Amino acid sequence: MFYFLSELSDGGDIFNIFRYITFRAGAAFFTALFLSFIFGRPLINFLKRKQKKGQPIRDDGPESHIIQKAGTPTMGGVLILGTLIISTLLWARSDNGFVWLVLMVTVGFGLIGFVDDYLKVTKQTVAGFSSKARMGIGLVIALIAGYWATQLHPAELTNQLALPVFKDTLINLGFLFVPFAMIVIVGAANAVNLTDGLDGLAIMPVIIAGGTLGAISYVVGRTDFTEYLDVHYVAGTGELLVFTSALIGAGLGFLWYNAPPAAVFMGDTGSLALGGALGAIAVSTKHELVLAIVGGLFVVEALSVIIQVLYFKRTGRRVFLMAPIHHHFEKKGWHESQIVIRFWIIALILALIGLATLKLR
Repeated sequence: MFYFLSELSDGGDIFNIFRYITFRAGAAFFTALFLSFIFGRPLINFLKRKQKKGQPIRDDGPESHIIQKAGTPTMGGVLILGTLIISTLLWARSDNGFVWLVLMVTVGFGLIGFVDDYLKVTKQTVAGFSSKARMGIGLVIALIAGYWATQLHPAELTNQLALPVFKDTLINLGFLFVPFAMIVIVGAANAVNLTDGLDGLAIMPVIIAGGTLGAISYVVGRTDFTEYLDVHYVAGTGELLVFTSALIGAGLGFLWYNAPPAAVFMGDTGSLALGGALGAIAVSTKHELVLAIVGGLFVVEALSVIIQVLYFKRTGRRVFLMAPIHHHFEKKGWHESQIVIRFWIIALILALIGLATLKLR
């Protein structure tokens, strides 16, 4: 919204700064962080009043969770999404299709998660929303986003899969690109959702991945950077830096309250929305495969569940003591804070590797 102030500029006054993505990205970060600190505690108090028993805790999970986490309210993702969306609408250009695409995915998956969380706390069950319904609605949202992205991409990149490192290589997926984009978006949403099992475990890797994808978006949206780094130019994606900066501000504001012991859980409202947003940004910037590196922690968490389920169905035995894999380490005796901080370190290392692919060839 505030971008319109740049139209008042003659090129040499204060209004000119509103033209710069970097200025508006910084403003979006501080706006989201500020709003989080203002509304965080009132929202938590409201959720506590409405959710007298808090989020239902699985009785087949780690025993410590039943004691330590009982009564903690969920749906804290409302705080993240509220501050993220408001900040993005205030500081991003309203005529940018990529911003609206990512916002659509974020809000869509956020609503799925909200319904799931609402059913869990009102019925006091861990079942929540039907898994088939969740998946079906998520695929529809991802279908719209995938097709929308093909309309926004330049003609030479439409339906193409770009490879990291092998930068001169494009694989034409044709009509399979949209299904591929759907897998990326839905997969990212559910992978982050599976990671969200310990206080602060998911939000910091999301912040790290979001910041990394924001940098990639800015680079991909500038011809001078894309020529120097020999990556594919996608006009308009630079504006996604505003969204990712708001995400970082909203995420840090939430982490203030989610740091152990958590005052509130983000719930599926936050985890599904943020994961979907990461997937949508990767599709928008033609960095879908790089997302698998940057978000490698989420990939491992999801794979641990898939491997556990398939192996158990085949043999009746388990590969891990418990899945997702962060519970495996809990069962091995690692303290919750050890797991969280070590996983943060892994997420940061993977993000740096993902950024390195911009230069490597």
